[in-house]
Amino acid sequence: MGEKQRKLLVLYASQTGNALDAAERIGREAERRGCPASIVSTDEFDPVLETVTVPLFDHLEPMIVSSLPHEESVVFVVSTTGQGDSPDSFKEFWRFLLQRNLGNSWLQRLRFAVFGLGDSGYQKYNFVAKKLDKRLLDLGATTIVEKGLGDDQHPSGYEATLDPWMLSLWSTLYQINPKYFPKGPDVMIPQDELTDQPKYRILYHKQETLEPELMAESDIIERARGMSPGKLSKDKTKPDCFLKMTKNEVLTKAGSTKDVRHFEFQFVSSSIKYEVGDVVELLPSQDSSAIDAFIKRCHLDPESFITVCPRETENNGSCGEVITHHVPIKLKTFVELTMDVTSASPRRYFFEVMSFYATAELEKERLQYFASAEGRDDLYNYNQKERKSVLEVLEDFSSVQMPFEWLVQLVPSLKPRAFSISSSPLAHPAQVHLTVSVVSWITPSYPYKRTRKGLCSSWLASLTPEQEINIPVWFHKGSLPAPPQPLPLILVGPGTGCAPFRGFIAERAVQAQTSPIAPVMFFFGCRNKDTDFLYKDFWESHAREGGILSEVKGGGFYTAFSRDQPKKVYVQHKIREMRKKVWDLLCDGAAVYVAGSSTKMPSDVMSALEEIVMEETGGSKEMASRWLKALEKAGRYNVEAWS
Repeated sequence: MGEKQRKLLVLYASQTGNALDAAERIGREAERRGCPASIVSTDEFDPVLETVTVPLFDHLEPMIVSSLPHEESVVFVVSTTGQGDSPDSFKEFWRFLLQRNLGNSWLQRLRFAVFGLGDSGYQKYNFVAKKLDKRLLDLGATTIVEKGLGDDQHPSGYEATLDPWMLSLWSTLYQINPKYFPKGPDVMIPQDELTDQPKYRILYHKQETLEPELMAESDIIERARGMSPGKLSKDKTKPDCFLKMTKNEVLTKAGSTKDVRHFEFQFVSSSIKYEVGDVVELLPSQDSSAIDAFIKRCHLDPESFITVCPRETENNGSCGEVITHHVPIKLKTFVELTMDVTSASPRRYFFEVMSFYATAELEKERLQYFASAEGRDDLYNYNQKERKSVLEVLEDFSSVQMPFEWLVQLVPSLKPRAFSISSSPLAHPAQVHLTVSVVSWITPSYPYKRTRKGLCSSWLASLTPEQEINIPVWFHKGSLPAPPQPLPLILVGPGTGCAPFRGFIAERAVQAQTSPIAPVMFFFGCRNKDTDFLYKDFWESHAREGGILSEVKGGGFYTAFSRDQPKKVYVQHKIREMRKKVWDLLCDGAAVYVAGSSTKMPSDVMSALEEIVMEETGGSKEMASRWLKALEKAGRYNVEAWS
């Protein structure tokens, strides 16, 4: 009896869904070469127990997987978020791997490969993939191929690295054991044999058979998003609460290249406790005419009632059996709340599946080309570079009629958008304030240059308090912990990066009425003083004699207007100018908080502080870097940056 067919395990940790997409692609490509693959989230995989059953309603179908030391080959796909942070689904798995009692031979039987997804615009580029790779080696595991590091900054995104990395992976696996690919790593099963059915089924219900019931708005959202394949495991589907807008004010002046808004909201019915530095996520509404156009283009009945469930497999019984507690929802409501048809660009697999349903030969050929490795760059120019929406792509390929099951699976999920809170619950009770730049840009391709707008920011900008729209929201901790009152602060927040620090200063001002407060230095920057100086009166009032930011209180307010003089001046230049005061405050135990654009600003600020440490101590650059890393480890250097 010959050796049995080898199976590949793909473990992924995803925050926004990109790592899941990459993991599923690796699984599909393995199966096309004849190697069965299991795709499991790290928070559903138990590295110790002999077996683990993935919950029935997770994104993936139920399966049983063995423990990590007994696996032969595992591919890890992990994303890095923000400033080197790991996805929530990875944290418990990582804590387990760090246990000292595991020993350096715990994984001696395991062969592994790591593929990371990151953004080289951030300082800690692909940090999670790098530390996982090192830890697995420390535990005795052996690498199959060198870790792959996908970069969002590359014109073709992470796939530019993933494509060649996978070819190397298949080739090396075949060399290790030909049983992985019985016909060889280059022999592909015809795609139409694999793309036979989607993972999910749609059940349609007769309206008259449904019991009439009054559903709360939060329950409808929870119901729709709970059924959505796009939800990541353990996502909170029910909103924490609802907010209602009370103010929509333009902060930038005429002549500015940006449109920055100050929004104020009040809680509807129930309120949530939050701290300064926290983040709120809003679920935006999509343009109703675009939703109608999508439904019409796909020949769907907007009034029909549906439930969505995993397709029947040998493990999980029938669809009808497992959705008894899923109440049907109107199709149009499901699309509105879960499927991003108006702003997110579809992924490569979307074009591959479309090619099977194209009836016009030219369209079929073009879609097949887009889905191929050779067509990757042209697909990027057509799709991601132009930020094509799902609706636009479907309209461009008019002969394609995709079943709704495939659309539900492949249309990018509608994701809440996260914003730093710019208010203080102490200074602004029962309110939430946000500082939002309305995103707008022009696509690059001539002659089709078109204006694009950010879904959430442009929607918020269009709202008025009089509309009294309930906005579903979720609160969570960001990268900026609320500072204790006695802690001196050095704040760096150019542009909308000032948002969380408006909350910090407002809170300290209230605290100062009853007790002494520690010094606060704040470095703010923007292009032009006359047009882009956000919250000018607020900062200047607190910088006056006796204010939170006043020099007599040991702090200070320092501005960098980059375009108001021939030579550009940024916040890092102002930090260098105030080197002595910055150093003195650091020596007094100050914490550094940096917020704003992820491009170069955080690393430029770090470099300026390194220079100050070198000058004041007479030490080397390496010593200064270690000094600041120790500050970060102690929780006294915090960064929140966004693209």
